[in-house]
Amino acid sequence: MSLRNFKTSNPVFNGYFWEGGKSSSKTMSVAGIFFKSMLGIIVIAAITGYLWKLNEAGTPMRWFTLGGMLGAIVMSILISVRQHWAHILVPLYVVAKGFFLGGFSSYAHRNFPELPYQAIGVTIVTFFVMLILYQLRIIVVTKKLRSVIITATISIMVVYLISWILSFFGIKTYIWGTSWFAIVFNILAAIVASFALLLDFDYIERYKNRAPKYKEWIATWGLLATLIWLYIEVLRLMQKLAIRF
Repeated sequence: MSLRNFKTSNPVFNGYFWEGGKSSSKTMSVAGIFFKSMLGIIVIAAITGYLWKLNEAGTPMRWFTLGGMLGAIVMSILISVRQHWAHILVPLYVVAKGFFLGGFSSYAHRNFPELPYQAIGVTIVTFFVMLILYQLRIIVVTKKLRSVIITATISIMVVYLISWILSFFGIKTYIWGTSWFAIVFNILAAIVASFALLLDFDYIERYKNRAPKYKEWIATWGLLATLIWLYIEVLRLMQKLAIRF
């Protein structure tokens, strides 16, 4: 999810989001976001599947994971400051995320073959549950709720960043491992990732057919980042529960 100006989006498969005037080829459209997002998911899935095969053949995944993560971070920073380059930067971001996700999930695929697919299923179900809650206005995206979600997201990312830096010095923090504290943190992170989808829905509803065409790439970037984050949190939680029980 992009935290810059809350610019995230999501391709929504519901007539409600397709209404509201004729779409122009020069403005952001739901169809354009949907096409770009699906293409990005296909690319990520293809890279992930390829890395899984390499891992099964004995190829270490550490450098793929680290390289993909750093590449995605660099691309995200560049997209934030050079949005008009998004049509070039977002595809590079997708490739980087593919390497990161493939390397990250290779352990689960090798030791718990069904978990990645179950995590995908949970992610899809969560997407539609949050869509229904938003659609029926059971949860309304207010300024206060948006601030809470953004604050919680930043807090979680800071914790992950600090933990990652400390790991280089051999220091393991409380969020790793299979302790109940780590599991609870993982659950909270997954919940925040789920609620971040509400910001995506809200952005699409407010800016479809109005924002410049290149914003479709920004929206796609936000969508993929949010869904991948949710998938990672779900997969990590499933792994911890599988190891503990």
